[in-house]
Amino acid sequence: MADLSLLQEDLPEDADGLDVDDYSSESDVIIIPSALDFVSQDEMLTPLGRLDKYAASENVFNRQMVARSLLDTLREVCDDERDCIAVLERISRLADDSEPTVRAELMEQVPHIALFCQENRPSIPYAFSKYLLPIVVRYLADQNNQVRKTSQAALLALLEQELIERFDVETKVCPVLIDLTAPDSNDDVKTEAVAIMCKMAPMVGKDITERLILPRFCEMCCDCRMFHVRKVCAANFGDICSVVGQQATEEMLLPRFFQLCSDNVWGVRKACAECFMAVSCATCQEIRRTKLSALFINLISDPSRWVRQAAFQSLGPFISTFANPSSSGQCFKDESKNSEDSSAEDKDRMRDNDVVEEEHRRPEDAPSDLSAPHSSARLESLEGCAAKTPGHSAGDVPAPVDSSLLCTLSSESPQEAASNDENGRKPDTNSKSASRPDAGTSSPEATPLDQDMFNSFHFWRTPLPKIDLDKELQQDPEERLSPERTGDVPAAPLPGPPNITMATRKELEEMIENLEPHMDDPDVKAQVDVLSAALRASSLDAHEETGGVEQRSELQDEVCVSELPDCNISHDTCVPLISAAEENAEATPDYVHGGADVSPGDGFSPDEDRRPKVQDVVPQALLDQYLSMTDPSRAQTVDTEIAKHCAYSLPGVALTLGRQNWHCLRETYETLASDMQWKVRRTLAFSIHELAVILGDQLTAADLVPIFNGFLKDLDEVRIGVLKHLHDFLKLLHIDKRREYLYQLQEFLVTDNSRNWRFRAELAEQLILLLELYSPRDVYDYLRPIALNLCADKVSSVRWISYKLVSEMVKKLHTATPPTFGVDLINELVENFGRCPKWSGRQAFVFVCQTVIEDDCLPMDQFAVHLMPHLLTLANDRVPNVRVLLAKTLRQTLLEKEYFLASASCHQEAVEQTIMALQMDRDSDVKYFASIHPSSTKLSEDAMSTASSTY
Repeated sequence: MADLSLLQEDLPEDADGLDVDDYSSESDVIIIPSALDFVSQDEMLTPLGRLDKYAASENVFNRQMVARSLLDTLREVCDDERDCIAVLERISRLADDSEPTVRAELMEQVPHIALFCQENRPSIPYAFSKYLLPIVVRYLADQNNQVRKTSQAALLALLEQELIERFDVETKVCPVLIDLTAPDSNDDVKTEAVAIMCKMAPMVGKDITERLILPRFCEMCCDCRMFHVRKVCAANFGDICSVVGQQATEEMLLPRFFQLCSDNVWGVRKACAECFMAVSCATCQEIRRTKLSALFINLISDPSRWVRQAAFQSLGPFISTFANPSSSGQCFKDESKNSEDSSAEDKDRMRDNDVVEEEHRRPEDAPSDLSAPHSSARLESLEGCAAKTPGHSAGDVPAPVDSSLLCTLSSESPQEAASNDENGRKPDTNSKSASRPDAGTSSPEATPLDQDMFNSFHFWRTPLPKIDLDKELQQDPEERLSPERTGDVPAAPLPGPPNITMATRKELEEMIENLEPHMDDPDVKAQVDVLSAALRASSLDAHEETGGVEQRSELQDEVCVSELPDCNISHDTCVPLISAAEENAEATPDYVHGGADVSPGDGFSPDEDRRPKVQDVVPQALLDQYLSMTDPSRAQTVDTEIAKHCAYSLPGVALTLGRQNWHCLRETYETLASDMQWKVRRTLAFSIHELAVILGDQLTAADLVPIFNGFLKDLDEVRIGVLKHLHDFLKLLHIDKRREYLYQLQEFLVTDNSRNWRFRAELAEQLILLLELYSPRDVYDYLRPIALNLCADKVSSVRWISYKLVSEMVKKLHTATPPTFGVDLINELVENFGRCPKWSGRQAFVFVCQTVIEDDCLPMDQFAVHLMPHLLTLANDRVPNVRVLLAKTLRQTLLEKEYFLASASCHQEAVEQTIMALQMDRDSDVKYFASIHPSSTKLSEDAMSTASSTY
């Protein structure tokens, strides 16, 4: 009742003046009555007496303080059940107070009082249901707005804490809410009651919602008189749908939702657009595709700009509801191998970094990948004329490869391979001139037939710039599939006209000539190298064409170890690997569209961007609207931040479409990555690692890595996005590609604002994670200088994380074979920090040693040899802060290790002598931390935290 001691009370009239009796002639002391005398009188009253006294006061402030002190009064009398009931009865009388502020104050205390009653239920059973809940329900219809708002908040808090019994919800709460939403109810009360019904639906569950709330909710959705009610219903429509489930949503709620989406008030339609995703989640796929999609298109084209704005913000989330749960799980590798193959492949990579990474095939596919040494590029199989899209047509201009590098074909399914083997022959194994002796071959079950051999051009490449196709190759698919051209293929292909090869050579020469002035750019140089290799490889055409048809067939049989299932090629239609495939592009129309779709990991043609943005996962109209969000006109007519909303939801859309439909989003992603607004680029930077997991390794290397490199050179607001997830992104890259970023890590130390210390702190955090991705030599050569630089940072928070980084680096380098890198790092720490002329550097050395000991980064015997002698020399340091930290490290960290507790060695003796010297130090803090035992008092930690932070 401490609050009641401050209550105001009127003093007696004679208290202001002096009475004759107040004067004592004997003592000559004047006694003046004070307010404390009356406070002492209150202390003599019982808690109930004080409650009654001030609850009847005419002072509003006193009655407010009574309401605020009710919980304290209950705690004082909780041992007596009668007194508890008496307090609750007085609460009921106080609820009838005519002053709204008193009633609002009382209602704010009701959830706390209810929780107290629940905890003391044996003493005061049914107290809440009998005394408190009727007050809450009654205040829902109070005339004062503040009281109603307070009671609504109290009701939701009670429901959230499950303090209201289910029976009370059905018999006392819901009936009142239904009455408040009657047609003759007050407008404001009706609107608030509908909102409460919607908010409490997830708390009371499906059964009560369907029986008691849903019928009235459907009526309120059709309230013709007040659009405020319809707007509240629209805003909470998704919550109701998620509670009642799919059946009730489709049968009862969807018709009302269609009406609300076509409401004549734009605010109602806007609310519908905002909750569209939640409504879609509560419906089946068929209704989502046939009905909701068309309804959403209407909202996107709404006359009101605010409705269109809300619709475009919900477009990405709505598209994500079309995702197939059974296929949304992603693994990073495009195609998986068994664990044995994967481990073997990892060993090969560690043994020879120049060996090309093999493609990962599905378990049911034959392992048809061929590795090519002395090349850092990954072999990709591009089935240029096998896909059903124009991007994989035979008209694509390939990049020829050197004859020592072989291509692969995507393998067929086991059933089709088995059916082909029943009637086919095995390839001739004597033709060794076309393939490497150690090249991988397929299993006998997947050996293709000659007449079914897919004989289009397959190649590997790094991404090339777009090359304009020769007019003779730019044939429409309809022309190639004309009836006149779909006949049987001749037994032996005749040499094609030489002008195709000559035109290709001329194009390559022109491109190389145009790119040569820009050879300083590494990317341009890589493109020139690839184009030069293609130009050299084109000279093989003559050699390929001079060989016999049988030799070509044998070559094709041995190299192309898997095929597309639907290809029907005659026995003698095998063609040379390079130019003959181009020559037969028009002569073999069946090969273009007869094969299966190319898997996303098999590579991409230069015309990949020309593929139409068509898919069948979501309605095409929705995807078209989503892709249009990058249109500059949208920013003027819809929302200036529409591109940011597009970027925010792009990973979800990409996951829904799947990596096989990434071509639909590639151009949009590139547009967003180059957007003028840094907030758009920042959004992409924070999610690029998630998108990499969705797309897989090859799509990441081809499309995301260039954008990632651009983000690294962007503003700090954008760079922080890639920095926070640097480890998550780099671990998805091939080891060779990952090593290229070692040279760029140093650039993170430079920021636009030198005061942006959080940027450097995040870099230190990421470097700790990156240690596992790089070899000990890479860690020593590239990460060590950055870590030592951060240890000398001006901001202590950066240095704290850097000490952890250095200790983990010591641990990794020491466990490496040989541990020379670890010894060199320790020597550098001693030289740069242990013997630093600045005291802060020497203190940093002590901190590093402390972290090494605490995290067991070094065995204690190795620590005693390499670090401890230099650590003990700091006992004579002239700066007390260094000696204070040394004393704490020795007493509370080092001597707690078993190595120094169990063995009596020269190292232990040296430590004890140093501690004794510190105990006699002239500085009191040094003596304190050198003398006190770590577990003897808590004061040591508090004092040390202060001492160690003052540097």
